[in-house]
Amino acid sequence: MTGTYKEEFRVKSEQLVQKIKMLIQEGNVRKIIVKGKEGNIIMSLPLTIGVIGAVIAPMLAAIGAAAALIGECTIAVERHNGKEE
Repeated sequence: MTGTYKEEFRVKSEQLVQKIKMLIQEGNVRKIIVKGKEGNIIMSLPLTIGVIGAVIAPMLAAIGAAAALIGECTIAVERHNGKEE
């Protein structure tokens, strides 16, 4: 079984898309969840190997459009640490 761990980041709306792009580029991210101020899930992005690229671009556009309405939000990230448990 491979190991995963979770992290959360609080960001302002204008930083949201840039932070998500940075997380995707890191390569070990398996899932990104964007939550609003009250903790409600706004968007969930499962990132599997074949999904990066053309599929992510429209998702980022949608996140960018929603970011203006969100204000401050939380990005929850599930990462793969590459180790066997």
